[in-house]
Amino acid sequence: MFVLAEMKDTVRIAPWLFKIGLLDAIKEALNKKFANKVVHNVGLCIALWDVTYVDDSYIFPGDGSSHTVVHFRYVVFRPFMDEILIGKIKGCSKEGVHVSLGFFDDILISSDALQHPSRFDENEQLWVWEYETEDGKHDLFMDVGEELRFRVVDEMFVDITPTGPEGSTEAESYDSEMKKPPYSIVGSISDPGLGLLSWWNS
Repeated sequence: MFVLAEMKDTVRIAPWLFKIGLLDAIKEALNKKFANKVVHNVGLCIALWDVTYVDDSYIFPGDGSSHTVVHFRYVVFRPFMDEILIGKIKGCSKEGVHVSLGFFDDILISSDALQHPSRFDENEQLWVWEYETEDGKHDLFMDVGEELRFRVVDEMFVDITPTGPEGSTEAESYDSEMKKPPYSIVGSISDPGLGLLSWWNS
């Protein structure tokens, strides 16, 4: 679920931070820039692990700050494919079941990746697994707040960096992209043992 990502960035240190030491200032700047942010094709950054290499620092004319190329490792949330995770149901829609890990909410179990057969209950606004036994069919509701075990089947990164001036078609596409999360995970509970923990513990 968590990996160490090797990264490189140019860190700008303002003059009033020179007194705390270069390495401490770099660590503070890196955590301020990356903590709890999504880096495209890397994942959700959690915390700085270590600084592996610090290049020479430069001060450019008209700018009293120092600019330093830094190589570092960051703890990143990015589950691997087919990894099994446990989260809580945040809500349901016709699209599927929305799951939260507490620190990460953009997880969707799509309607075609639920236990089969399942249906969406319009009145309750919940998905229901129509579990069949020898005694007949039993409705198992996927209630909000229930713990759920799922398998990671896909991930999606959306680059939300602005690409054009306002009023252009690029700006319009940027607005539509902004509505999407920069990083999201697609899960599945269609296999035995997956789904609500209460289904398998009782």
